Amino acid sequence: MMSFVRCLSRLLTLLLPATLMLLAGLAAAWRTGQADPWCWGWPALLLLVPTGWWLARRDFLHALWVGLGGAGMVLLFCALAAARMPDPWAMIGLLLLALAAAGGGALLWQRRWLPACVALAAALLLLLLGFGPARPISSQPDRPLLAVITALPLFWEEGGAGARRDAPIVTLLRSRFDVRPIDDVRALAASGASVLLLAQPRPMTPQALVALDRWVRDGGRLLLLTDPRLRWPSDLPLGDRRRAPMVGTLGPLLAHWGVRGGAVRDREIRHFLPDGRLLTMAGMQPLSLAGQEGAVPLRLRIGRGEVLLLGDADLINDRLWLADPARPLDPRAWSADTPALVAQWLGAEMPDGRRWMRDVADVRLGLRSALLAGTGWAILGLLLLRRRSGRNGVRTKSENKLVKGGKNG
Repeated sequence: MMSFVRCLSRLLTLLLPATLMLLAGLAAAWRTGQADPWCWGWPALLLLVPTGWWLARRDFLHALWVGLGGAGMVLLFCALAAARMPDPWAMIGLLLLALAAAGGGALLWQRRWLPACVALAAALLLLLLGFGPARPISSQPDRPLLAVITALPLFWEEGGAGARRDAPIVTLLRSRFDVRPIDDVRALAASGASVLLLAQPRPMTPQALVALDRWVRDGGRLLLLTDPRLRWPSDLPLGDRRRAPMVGTLGPLLAHWGVRGGAVRDREIRHFLPDGRLLTMAGMQPLSLAGQEGAVPLRLRIGRGEVLLLGDADLINDRLWLADPARPLDPRAWSADTPALVAQWLGAEMPDGRRWMRDVADVRLGLRSALLAGTGWAILGLLLLRRRSGRNGVRTKSENKLVKGGKNG
């Protein structure tokens, strides 16, 4: 009985720290939905250092075994939850961080290693903070002009009576463009802008639609967001002219370009592009050309210009892509790739897409597989490290007391 209790205790010692590391990081990653190994950086550092210190009384390899097991559980979860392998540098970084944290904690058991531990801790912080997670997006010096026509409250408080305030999507676009809102599409030619974001505009006159068509045919690049069922939150009453239109108003222009709308998906959806990047949309309408399948976005060549069409304007609302409204420039706070995609569709360069948890079934599979793999790794460690300790004659204090008691008896 004592032997069973001792084995169970050793097994839990190898398994529990790694499991706690997995669950602690998952709680933080769940807020954004990102399956990024760097989301587990701080849990690894905070949990594995004291674990390594505690396990150093047994063997240095016990600490490394736990660190390797914790990193392996996290990487397996990320791969299965996102249905794609994590970024290679993030995988290597988390493995190094976990091993160094557990090993550094073990070295603290001996005071003569204290200077080396301090240096190792500094290196870990440099790895975690300087070379690890994605950095906030910085502004570029040379930014092309971007014209914006919209009825959405992107540049001001709702109703137009409040102070001027950029929406988070505009804050990000300003890092890549010289953003200028304009009221009339007929002012495009005079503005000198070659790129236009047209997001749920107010109804246009036939003359304005003709001017927009001519501007595109002359070489303009247009990103058009037209929503058949706008869900943008508003405190203004229905019928108030200051509200953005509840439905798209560009039907005649889309018909002129041969664009057809499909059935509206009247719910919030997470749409993954073929390259794995994520868009979150609400009340979206698929758009297509006659006789062709729809695409997100739908790309058209109109004269010498290009048009990118999406049947949803809610996607640029920060509640659908930003977990922390105070950090629109930090990809670690995004819950979708929407801002990077919008900027790229307008012609800007942005960082690569993030890894995202696909759906609940994938998360369950990843979590279950990680826990099973972690348990197997702990059992293997129990067998191998116990044999090694037996060969080396290494015992715990309680084992030494039992041996001495047997000899005295």
